[in-house]
Amino acid sequence: MSAPIGVFDSGVGGLSVLLEIRRLMPRENLLYVADSGYVPYGEKPPEMIRERSLRIAEFLIGQGARALVLACNTATAAAVNELRSTFDMPIIGMEPAVKPAAAATRNGKVGVLATTGTLQSAKFAALLDRFARDVQVLTQSCPGLVECVERGELQGPEVRALLKRYVDPLLQAGCDTLILGCTHYPFLKPVLRECLPAGVQLVDTGEAVARQLQARLNESGRQASDGTGDVGFWSSGDPQLMAAVLPVLWGSAGAVSRLPV
Repeated sequence: MSAPIGVFDSGVGGLSVLLEIRRLMPRENLLYVADSGYVPYGEKPPEMIRERSLRIAEFLIGQGARALVLACNTATAAAVNELRSTFDMPIIGMEPAVKPAAAATRNGKVGVLATTGTLQSAKFAALLDRFARDVQVLTQSCPGLVECVERGELQGPEVRALLKRYVDPLLQAGCDTLILGCTHYPFLKPVLRECLPAGVQLVDTGEAVARQLQARLNESGRQASDGTGDVGFWSSGDPQLMAAVLPVLWGSAGAVSRLPV
């Protein structure tokens, strides 16, 4: 059996990235860890996120992973450099789609929906400095949205009210392009689009991360040759809660084991 790809997030949001990896590379064997016992990462200290990321990476490598994907913007900002200096394998991180959003905006005003941890990170500041010098970027932290997705609540009054609270100030400021800066948020696209005027663009990075992963695997000679498309799930929270939302977020049921680290 082909050695798998390990993917992890603070919770179930990274399944949006896992779906893109599965679409692009359907024969790859995949391992997914939801660190739901510590979700959301966005409000946690960077030191704690680094420690969790290292422990989860070690677990996934122990399960045979030949590459890692940090399907979490906050974990990438806090830990990707340390993981790359520690482990000799392709390690792909996430970052808010500032560059494509800056290219897509028609009026030069871009809004960012993200967690507090992502928005306050040095990595995000560097992205703005590198790619957003010619556009105006307005940021909005979004407490509560991650928790809705963790419960599998992708629509309804609470979700709609939260989205309107966070999006309306960006729209009033004239933003014509919105960055989904958390891997949980793509699951809310259907309701989010209902809250937006026609013509406002949504940008996220899940598909680009899958393409980057494929390129890195090919460059390193680690592409799958005999994968069967198997997937394994772990959670540091209640495995039954994750199993309950898998049909909603992943599209099919699956067994979830308790993460032992």
